[in-house]
Amino acid sequence: MGKKEKKKDKTKKSGDAGKSAKAGAKQKLPWYADGLRFECSQCGDCCTGEPGYVWVDEAEITAMAVEMEMDFEAFERKFVRRVGRDKSLIEYPDGDCILLDPRTRKCTVYAARPIQCRTWPFWDSNLKKKKDWKETCEVCPGSGTGRLYSFEEIEAARKQKSV
Repeated sequence: MGKKEKKKDKTKKSGDAGKSAKAGAKQKLPWYADGLRFECSQCGDCCTGEPGYVWVDEAEITAMAVEMEMDFEAFERKFVRRVGRDKSLIEYPDGDCILLDPRTRKCTVYAARPIQCRTWPFWDSNLKKKKDWKETCEVCPGSGTGRLYSFEEIEAARKQKSV
């Protein structure tokens, strides 16, 4: 995410067009091309731990405010912080998400949770290498179990938000 994209040389040498078409056809699929299993156990583990960011936009804030029967401004004042030009959900001092009920360990806005939460565990950071997925499975009881998500479903989730 923090790397600058290199400009690609768009000039073609004779014979390059055929080579690039062949290279595209031989493009290697990611290690998870056969799909991955996941079933959310709603344990709340992905909402806890080290401090971090749950990035939210106006539409997500609106949906969460509606779910909690609050107006937008009141919800934003109580649950959202500004980080530079972006917005993130506030956390408790121990790193737990502010919307995780400390008693039940359930998300208080589960039906309207942000895209970042909806796409867990299919994040770039969890899918880069097979060992990253293995580490995710060690900390998330739902990862590696349950329904088999196809490569296409994983890619659709992964591309919704880069995490």
